[in-house]
Amino acid sequence: MYARRRLLTFATVGAAICTTGFIPSVSQAAGSGDREKTGSYAETHGLTADDVKNINALNESALPPSAGSPFRAPDFVDDRETPPAEPLERMPDAYRAYGGRATTVINNYIRKWQQVYSHRDGKIQQMTEEQREKLSYGCVGVTWVNSGPYPTNRLAFAFFDENKYKNDLKNTSPRPDESRAEFEGRIAKDSFDEGKGFKRARDVASIMNKALENAHDEGTYIDNLNTELTNNNDALRNEDSRSNFYSALRNTPSFKERDGGNYDPSKMKAVIYSKHFWSGQDQRGPSDRRKYGDPEAFRPDQGTGLVDMSKDRSIPRSPVKSGESWVNFDYGWFGAQAEADADKTIWTHGDHYHSPNSGLGPMHVYESKFRNWSGGYADFDRGTYMITFIPKSWNTAPAKVKQGWP
Repeated sequence: MYARRRLLTFATVGAAICTTGFIPSVSQAAGSGDREKTGSYAETHGLTADDVKNINALNESALPPSAGSPFRAPDFVDDRETPPAEPLERMPDAYRAYGGRATTVINNYIRKWQQVYSHRDGKIQQMTEEQREKLSYGCVGVTWVNSGPYPTNRLAFAFFDENKYKNDLKNTSPRPDESRAEFEGRIAKDSFDEGKGFKRARDVASIMNKALENAHDEGTYIDNLNTELTNNNDALRNEDSRSNFYSALRNTPSFKERDGGNYDPSKMKAVIYSKHFWSGQDQRGPSDRRKYGDPEAFRPDQGTGLVDMSKDRSIPRSPVKSGESWVNFDYGWFGAQAEADADKTIWTHGDHYHSPNSGLGPMHVYESKFRNWSGGYADFDRGTYMITFIPKSWNTAPAKVKQGWP
């Protein structure tokens, strides 16, 4: 998700590597075979190991404490720059589109955000200096500026095809020169279906939004949620109060923030964003799992689709060969788009932090179709779809979300 400006004429004209050639179907988008065609972001875009180290450390520093690693690299250089303010009345220029992705510079995204996504209580807002500073972090900055302080990564959903995984392990063999650990990691990666994971998150968000209606305190919201889950015969109805589902809802910060619900959940709505990351994060586990993926890690519950993200520390994939470097995650913002066809939905994310006066260069913002977003890179073998709560008065999705502009 990161790119050095001096090497990325390709990206700056609106093309991203995973838009070229074959674009997988929604149901195939999480498959290793499709995603490995793009290779790693560092390899594809010529990033050095030091580049990636600095980017990963800055990424982690952007995350709220509950959403990322508690560990911070002490020796990175923060050469980010906060982009300048844009006049509220200035309209954005058209993005440059290629395949399933449209690209623009950060300044133009600020102009579009002000016109389209900034609405609070029906009025457009100028992006504040604090918001522009958050945005400057890159992919996570895009989600951050749209969700406010609320992306906690606690309500995560995915889909894992257990039957496919077992059948492929039994009926296929490792490729030539492929270790058993690499084989198992690849089969696990191929068994995730991001289209179904996204649908599950949307279905749960819909139930949550129904429960939020007329729920003027958190207890009423939980009661309403239990009723809606039962009415929909949803597997989450069987979760008890100790589950990570209810612990994620208990004392939800955004329900209490003065700029959020202010102790009135009915003022909030459930929206969606996504995170791509690597499964092998157990520093005490076998080293092969950190290199090739941990088949058992971050699998969703087969009944509910819930993913326990408590062990996600935003640790990147370990190198297999000398010189390999992997970025630690990618965030994509969805919001509350009403488009029913997943393949027509738009995911907003960024290439890297904003550093126009360094070799890395200025930040670019992408609007990707779902197939493009979910295609990912070899840096990631997990794609989760998160639910968070933001004020209903925030406009995170116009009636018709159109890729690029106008």
